[in-house]
Amino acid sequence: METPDNATPAEENAAETAEEFTGIAAQDWATASAEPQYRAAVVDLLGALAYGELAAFERLAEDAKLAPTLADKAELAKMASAEFHHFEQLRDRLAAVDAEPTAAMEPFAKALDDFHRQTAPSDWLEGLVKAYVGDSIASDFYREVAARLDADTRRLVLSVLDDTGHGNFAVEKVRAAIEADPRVGGRLALWARRLMGEALSQAQRVVAERDALSTMLVGGVADGFDLAEVGRMFSRITEAHTKRMAALGLAA
Repeated sequence: METPDNATPAEENAAETAEEFTGIAAQDWATASAEPQYRAAVVDLLGALAYGELAAFERLAEDAKLAPTLADKAELAKMASAEFHHFEQLRDRLAAVDAEPTAAMEPFAKALDDFHRQTAPSDWLEGLVKAYVGDSIASDFYREVAARLDADTRRLVLSVLDDTGHGNFAVEKVRAAIEADPRVGGRLALWARRLMGEALSQAQRVVAERDALSTMLVGGVADGFDLAEVGRMFSRITEAHTKRMAALGLAA
């Protein structure tokens, strides 16, 4: 949920490769989807994204209940609405490629629900940090993958990863809270580190359990990453996390 002014290394990497598309990444969906394994990987990817957006909508609506002011509540409600619109785009795309949306999302529901249950925030500030840190890690991962997708799918994925305003909102509120009470910073830094570990573990678990997705990432279809590139990808995601922590005024 970054804004263009706060571009992360992962976003910058995607931009750098934008003019160097080859193989499937240079094709449209009609051509690329002729490969059954690639089509299965994209359906998995869109299913995971769709459930993630639906879960983000639900979480933001819940977080709005913790908001200290009416203005904050309204701001989170607007962000929740944007997340639901992203979900609708993904659901409609799945239907358009003859994939049943609920069936495509189902394999990812438990892992994402477990992640959210294990990282339930205890207060307003923890909820803001979770949305900013946790969602951004997921967005970085999907942007990395997007660079390997066909042009039509890539445009959709990048469009649903557009900023909803939560990034700047979270930074403003968290930095103000730390300025008012510096002790808050230590607690939130520990919380963010826990989120980082849980988010990466969850992403790796989801990919490992889906053959088409894992094959796409480590090579085989869609100009996949080799194992060394997977390592570099996670290094870039970690670097982006460190940058966000600094924006929040927290130690990585």
